[in-house]
Amino acid sequence: MSMVLFDVDGTLVDTVDLHAESWVRCFRHFGREVAFDAVRSQIGKGGDQLMPVFLPREEVERHGEDMEAFRKQLYMREMIGTVRGFPGVADLFRRLRADGRRIVLASSGKPDELERYKALLGIQDLVDGATSSEDAERSKPHPDIFQAALDGADPRAAIVVGDSPYDAEAAGKAGLRTIGLLCGGFPPGDLRGAGCIALYRDPADLLAQYDRSPLARG
Repeated sequence: MSMVLFDVDGTLVDTVDLHAESWVRCFRHFGREVAFDAVRSQIGKGGDQLMPVFLPREEVERHGEDMEAFRKQLYMREMIGTVRGFPGVADLFRRLRADGRRIVLASSGKPDELERYKALLGIQDLVDGATSSEDAERSKPHPDIFQAALDGADPRAAIVVGDSPYDAEAAGKAGLRTIGLLCGGFPPGDLRGAGCIALYRDPADLLAQYDRSPLARG
């Protein structure tokens, strides 16, 4: 393959619990009590797909924009400063670049979050492109974000690296294969069931096994 599309939250940065907590607090602020584990199981979707899991359609239509704005402000104010990157990300990206691969970030997150994460990981000069929630009408598990990231390229010449079943589902709908990482905390069975063709612990593990991974078989 000539292009590798990376999910970001839970794949490159350890943010799944933080996003879940921000949604729990957001729901509480708007008068809804939702269990942390229930919300966590939905992280990987954008707010447009996550809120309808817990709220009636009418409530999402009436308060959805305000809820997303509240959650975003809470996350950026209190949580993003505590985010840590997973080990091996920059080294993995350098290996891919040495092999002539294009690297594109394909995230349901917001553009300002992606900029913070690129700086945190030290990958600003290693990324060829990035798509975010602003580039897609619908978030994962719909394929829109990956289709935008492909930008017309043949999906057979690309592969996705993600941490959630929603990454694999969205990628499959876009004609892409997915490598699953376990660092986002989703069960291996869920990732394989969603279509992941191989599983690794985290980016460092994928790099350590690079020569035997789908990345080396293109």
